Amino acid sequence: MAETEGAAVPERLLITRTTADDGTCVLGVAGEVDLDGSAQLRDALLSCLDAAPGMVVDLSEVTFMDSSGINALITAHQAAQANGARLRLAAPQDAVLRVLQLVGVDTLIPCHPSLEAALAG
Repeated sequence: MAETEGAAVPERLLITRTTADDGTCVLGVAGEVDLDGSAQLRDALLSCLDAAPGMVVDLSEVTFMDSSGINALITAHQAAQANGARLRLAAPQDAVLRVLQLVGVDTLIPCHPSLEAALAG
């Protein structure tokens, strides 16, 4: 069942939350992840980690991510490590993948080409 966290900034960022069959929290993110929505993303990431043994962040619908989005992912990574949970990223578009690679987040958090691969990984 999907829960919509709501738009941080109408028409710019939408976050949905579902649970995979194995209990993994799947956070779907769509739109632009910038300073305006990064706090909501961080809160959704941390909430997801509190409720599940692992999390996959589906970035397939993210068209833009700045350093505040990167910081939210790093905060979630640190929380996942502290809790012994797994955090994986799924299907970033080329522009977002490039940002993740430039700052090295793809070496810190496993990044998979598809949601299915991230759930299997």
